[in-house]
Amino acid sequence: MKSYTLKSIGKNTDYMTIIREMDDGFVVRIVRDLDGYQDVKTDYISRELFDSCIRTGYLTEIKEPVAITA
Repeated sequence: MKSYTLKSIGKNTDYMTIIREMDDGFVVRIVRDLDGYQDVKTDYISRELFDSCIRTGYLTEIKEPVAITA
């Protein structure tokens, strides 16, 4: 499972982890740090949108593993 940081405002440490890859996209877990507590969501992102986010720098791959919580 690969993890990516999300470009965010301020010093937030939001990240996304790919849970499952499908033909047309990915099931991902998004973790956002909101004033000391974590907001965890599981969602779908299309392959086209994912590629666009990588290309524009909104998503940056994390080289070291991220612990998935919740």
